[in-house]
Amino acid sequence: MTADSDPTSVGADPTGRRFVLEHGDDRAEVTEVAASIRALTIGGVSVIARYPDGMPSPAASGIVLFPWPNRVRGGTWTQGGTERRLAITEPALDNASHGLLRFASYHPADELTDAVTLQAQVFPQTGYPFHLAISVTYALGDDGLTVTHVIRNVGTDAAPVALGQHPYMALGDGPTADVTVQLDAPTRFLVDDQKIPTGEAPVDAATDLRTPRRLGDLDLDTAYSDIVRGEDGRIRAVLRTPDGREAELWAGPGFDYVQVFTNRTYPGHDMAVAIEPMTAPADAFNSGRGLRWLAPGELWTLEWGIRLLA
Repeated sequence: MTADSDPTSVGADPTGRRFVLEHGDDRAEVTEVAASIRALTIGGVSVIARYPDGMPSPAASGIVLFPWPNRVRGGTWTQGGTERRLAITEPALDNASHGLLRFASYHPADELTDAVTLQAQVFPQTGYPFHLAISVTYALGDDGLTVTHVIRNVGTDAAPVALGQHPYMALGDGPTADVTVQLDAPTRFLVDDQKIPTGEAPVDAATDLRTPRRLGDLDLDTAYSDIVRGEDGRIRAVLRTPDGREAELWAGPGFDYVQVFTNRTYPGHDMAVAIEPMTAPADAFNSGRGLRWLAPGELWTLEWGIRLLA
C-alpha cells in the first residue's frame, strides 16, 4: 500500500492522505477525509467513478455516513421527551445531512499492501450527546473489495446509531448512461419537499429496478426497502455494460435499505450512479425505522462490498 507523504503541505489534496491498495490487477484508493472510497478497479475494469485530483469529494462521493445516513428533518429529534437540535448541514432543505463525520479525518490503525483500517470517533456534541468509535476496513481480495465497519459505543449511555455509505459507480470506460442497473426491491419510499419519507409504496414505472434498466433513462433519488436477499443473506445491485461487463454491489445483514441516485453532473463523467447501502432510511432519528440503540460497550459489525461478475 502507498499513501501521500505529507497531507499538511501547501496545496495538499483536500481529501487528505490517500491510501492506495493493490491486489493483483485490482486497485483501490481510499481517502483520509470521511474514509471514502475514491476509486476502484477490479480486473482492470473501473467500477467506482473517480473524480479529478485536487477537489473535495463531490456530492458526498464515497463517504461513510455516520451516525446516520441521509437526513434528519430540520436537524431536530426527540429523546425521552428531550428535544435535540443538530447543526443544519443541508441549508437548502433545512436538514441535518449524512451524519457527523462527513469532513472528519480518519486515522490509519493498520496498513497493508491490500488493506487499510481507518478509525475515527464521534464525540458528544450539540444535538448528539453520545460517544462512539468507528473503524472502517477496506480489503482487496480474490473476490473484489470488502468493506467492514465496526462501531462501538464508548460512552456511558445507550446511543442511537445508523450507518450508510455513498459510493458512486460508473462501470467501464464507455458512457455510464448506457449501463443498466438492477435491484430486486419491490418497495420505495415516498418523500416530501425536504426529501423526508412520508410513506411507502410499490415501485412504479419510473422507479422499478427489478429488471435491468438503462441508467440514462432514469431520474432517481429514491430509497428502496423490502429488498430481496440471497441465500447468503446479502442484498445485491448489479450494473451491466452493453459489452457484457457486470459488477455487483452487495451488502450483508443489517443493511436493509438502498438509496439510488443518478447524478448527471458528476465531475469527469457523463453521469454516475450512487448506490448507497444503509441500515436505516432518512429521518430514522424521528421515525425509529432501522435505528439501533447501542448499549455502552456494545459492538456492531457490518459488511458490504463490490465485485466483478464478468
